[in-house]
Amino acid sequence: MSDFRDRRESHRETSASCPAVFIAAPASGQGKTTVTAALARMLRRRSKVVRVFKTGPDYLDPRVLAQASGRSVDPLDLWMAGETYCRRRLFEAAQEADLILVEGAMGLFDGEPSSADLAALFGLPMVIVMDVKGMAQTAAALVSGLVGFRDDIRIAGLIANACGSARHRELIDAALPESVPLLAAMPRDASLALPERHLGLVQAEEIRDDLEARFEAGAEALAGEGLAEVLLGMTPVTFTAAPAEAAAPPRWLAGRTIAVARDAAFSFLYQANLDLLERMGASLRFFSPLEDPALPACDALWLPGGYPELHGARLAANADLHDDIRRAFAADLPILAECGGLLYALDTLTDQQGEIHAMLGLLPGAGAMRGRRGCQGMQTAELPEGPVRGHAHHRSQASGTPEPIGFGRRQRHPAPGEAIYRARRLTATYLHLFFPDNPVAVARLFGADAVEADSIKECQA
Repeated sequence: MSDFRDRRESHRETSASCPAVFIAAPASGQGKTTVTAALARMLRRRSKVVRVFKTGPDYLDPRVLAQASGRSVDPLDLWMAGETYCRRRLFEAAQEADLILVEGAMGLFDGEPSSADLAALFGLPMVIVMDVKGMAQTAAALVSGLVGFRDDIRIAGLIANACGSARHRELIDAALPESVPLLAAMPRDASLALPERHLGLVQAEEIRDDLEARFEAGAEALAGEGLAEVLLGMTPVTFTAAPAEAAAPPRWLAGRTIAVARDAAFSFLYQANLDLLERMGASLRFFSPLEDPALPACDALWLPGGYPELHGARLAANADLHDDIRRAFAADLPILAECGGLLYALDTLTDQQGEIHAMLGLLPGAGAMRGRRGCQGMQTAELPEGPVRGHAHHRSQASGTPEPIGFGRRQRHPAPGEAIYRARRLTATYLHLFFPDNPVAVARLFGADAVEADSIKECQA
């Protein structure tokens, strides 16, 4: 990489520059992740370092993009993570990358803050990905509308996804405004699309070989477009270090071991959350509720979200581990159970086929899937330890549960959000927490004996 050394040295400085592109779309389901993964793999095949970020709360897309790019993928969200966190991650990435790709969420103007807000704040040129099946000149009209909607963003081009033929491409290209070139056309080919299920993409770990074939096919489809040269030749974006860079948080969890469930049933883990726990001194020990007969020796337990509903029978069959976790609960170990972890902590779970499976029974109640109806949105968990921002995303419900100790506070709606339960030192909720939002509260949640009343902002990771 030609200028890696110079940008590595800039770590001591307050800014770093790197070509960067924001991959956006007019709506969900246009193929943003498919295209972003193909771009990352195409450039990786050229031995380029590509750092990819995903806008908004998301556990599934980042792991797919990490496999495509060969680098970890972090979320960027101005509300949940905050500007300081986002600025720091982009600044760090710019010191090593040949190109930064940021994949947006939903439509580029949807939400508050939106993908466009993030792109505007950091000066990222946007490339629109649009599924053009069933239209031609109309695709150009939609792009023209996106270009003129705000004057603080720059749309650098269009990637036409699901393009039917060379003639189809020509019709779109000829109708586009001069300021927005057609950068590439992805063919209409089901073998390029990424497999999905009820909460989003299928987990990367479950279909690694299949994904590899799709990444390679996508990269090959884009290889002849000259797109790599266009992206790498873009004017570099300058990223500045976060103002008053925060020091590492105190080691409030030093000497404490946290057991973390991680397998196909429990996998919704932000790397940023794991990193923060370790920066605060915790030792993490991963275990599989599907496979391991015993809980690792630990001082606290984290049961994150995932897909327990797909593995109900195997979870129920691991009776020895159930007994171990119940003993930890009775011994008042701090336990955090998020979403899928909440379902696991209940008495029973009814899966999508209507089968009922015995769960841990730490918290009275029954979990059940509810078809396509679900709940999602940004919320703040109002915990006794302090507020922690996060989000909800589930298609299940819990009934027969005890009275909650509180509720999540929705981002922009006065109605109560997700319930928050306490039993002994178990905290259970449908909310997925973003730990760097409030390290003080998180340290307390996992049993830190003494946490100074430092400013939360000063401790953000």
